[in-house]
This record gives sequence, C-alpha cells and structure tokens, in this order.
Amino acid sequence: MSPRYHNGASQAGRVVAIVADVMALFLGLWILMYLLDANRANDFVQFVHDVARRLAGWSHDLFTFDEEWARVVSGYGLAAVVYLFVGHAVAGRLHRR
Repeated sequence: MSPRYHNGASQAGRVVAIVADVMALFLGLWILMYLLDANRANDFVQFVHDVARRLAGWSHDLFTFDEEWARVVSGYGLAAVVYLFVGHAVAGRLHRR
C-alpha cells in the first residue's frame, strides 16, 4: 500500500480515538458534577448533562441500585468505558491499515 493511504488511515484512527475520548470526557464530567452536586440551573452544567444523557441513553437506567449516585456512576461510567474501549479498538484497527 502506498504511504499516502497509510497516512489517511492513521489520521482516521486518530480522529476516532479523539471522538471517543471527548465522549468519555463528557460522561466523566457529568459524573463528577453530579457527585459534587453542581448547580443544575447553570447553563454549562445543563449542557454537560444534556450531552451526557444523549450519549448514555442506552445505559442510563441499566442498573437498579437503591442509591441514585450508584445508578449515575454505573450507568454513565459504563457508557464512558464502552466508548473508550470500542473507540480505541476501532482506532487501533484503522491505524494498523
């Protein structure tokens, strides 16, 4: 394969990894804001919550712990781990091409 093709695959892998990192960052940031009892009336906190809620829609209420903080950490944390794992696995495959 030509070096030009290989370079494009490396860049695509880098983009996929960065997108996965940003997604996980939003989820982790929401977990931190929730645990620190951030002011939900604040626009930035609301924005982070909205983005995290969309990203973790599939895992938001997956677990039924009695404590709400445990549900937030497990649901949003699972989504963050999955995005990191899958995103970096895909990025690694693209990088090797």
